[in-house]
Amino acid sequence: MYSCIKTCTLQGLEGYVIDVETDLSRSLPKFSIVGLPDIAIKESAERVRAAIKNSRYDFPMIRITINLAPANIKKDGTQMDLAIATSILSASGQIDSKDIQDYIFLGELSLDGKVNRIDGALPMVISLREMGFRKIIVPYDNRKECAVVEDMEIYPVKELSHVVDFFNGDLIIEREVHVPYSGEGRREYSVDFSEMKGQDNLKRALEISAAGSHNLLMIGTPGCGKSMAAKRLPTILPKLTFEEAIEVTKIYSVSGLLSNEDLVYERPFRSPHHTSSAVSLIGGGRIPKPGEISLAHHGVLYLDELPEFSRHVLEVLRQPMEDHTIHIARANASLTYPAKFMLIASMNPCKCGYNGHPTQECTCSVHSISQYLSKISHPLLDRIDLHVDLSPVNYEDIAEKREEEKSICIRERVEKARNIQLERFKDFSYFSNSDMSEKDVKKFCQLSKSCEELMKIAFKKYNFSGRSYHKILKVARTIADLAGKVEIQQDHLLEAIRYRSVEAKYWGSR
Repeated sequence: MYSCIKTCTLQGLEGYVIDVETDLSRSLPKFSIVGLPDIAIKESAERVRAAIKNSRYDFPMIRITINLAPANIKKDGTQMDLAIATSILSASGQIDSKDIQDYIFLGELSLDGKVNRIDGALPMVISLREMGFRKIIVPYDNRKECAVVEDMEIYPVKELSHVVDFFNGDLIIEREVHVPYSGEGRREYSVDFSEMKGQDNLKRALEISAAGSHNLLMIGTPGCGKSMAAKRLPTILPKLTFEEAIEVTKIYSVSGLLSNEDLVYERPFRSPHHTSSAVSLIGGGRIPKPGEISLAHHGVLYLDELPEFSRHVLEVLRQPMEDHTIHIARANASLTYPAKFMLIASMNPCKCGYNGHPTQECTCSVHSISQYLSKISHPLLDRIDLHVDLSPVNYEDIAEKREEEKSICIRERVEKARNIQLERFKDFSYFSNSDMSEKDVKKFCQLSKSCEELMKIAFKKYNFSGRSYHKILKVARTIADLAGKVEIQQDHLLEAIRYRSVEAKYWGSR
């Protein structure tokens, strides 16, 4: 007796169809699973056995051989439980349906026959759609995330018995209705930029960063508002486009961090501690999972106390900051995860924090300050678009009675600038100024003769690199977009240059 049921496995964010072949032969009872299964799949034999019995079906007391084909692909996860159980019931004649070959089965089984939620359902469904499959049986708790994919027939089930009754014609399972993406899932924030007194230059830099998806470094003494500002950055970020929301949701689905909502509507904000390892940041592990930089995809990666991170950990950021992807090579797999994030970092000007403070005396030696700052390499600094030097907040600013600008007002300007960029890059594969290639910079960031002279003077004075030159032009383009100007003007370029001049103050010329 033979049966073949289809399921899916993931390698990174890509899904692969797996044929669950079941052979029942009259011999001493034995349950074997072959085809490069991991430990979780091997253990499914006991879950499947108990689930079939407790669902009041007959478990064949003969030799059962399960082959997961193709056998050269490593399989992991618990999503194959439902397919294995269904294949056994089909091979033993307890399910009688010719249409069963048209369906993909995803789901983990409890010992009592319940179908549990699985990780990575959305990327599997997206991959299956690209391969031409349309009918999928999924756990009930995964129904919303799977239904965001168009042209798919999603059938949610709660128990193994529902699957059997459905294919035997004793039960009708309603398809999950596809709900078009509206982007109206923005939550209410408990913080707001209006709570920040003073530091107008920092607010301006964060607005530019949000408008063009630029990296930002804040340098200032303790208590000047660096962390406070960073925590309020999500309140001014534009909403995710549908394509961005799908990409972010796929990553969170694979990581097991997706809640019961259908999509991730908010741009991620990740803030790992400075004791984090390189693996936790870039991803990997025995069973490779996305790291913090991938979890911050299309959102913010905030690194507080930047020099406290291991230099090795910081240096691994350089490649994904440029390529927007991270490649993880392991003995049994080579995976690629997306990593398009805004790096927002903050640091003190020295170890004690009071270098340059107008009233507090710095206790650090010149060597100590140099050693502290040297933890941040020039190549990493070069990849950060905006550098902001912060002064302590004055008493007059804190005591000021005037009402500060609210986040919603700043966000409106940010979204207008982003809409300009969406229109500009409608024929490109990216959506923001920070992603422009050198070729596109020449096209969209053309300078007038006076701006060219200004750029030439600044380039020689601050000894800018080629990368810094292009970063300045991209930031100037974003400042012009915020001002609603088609051409980059001198004041836009001067402001962009000012955000790169801070490096010379602390790290000196190259």
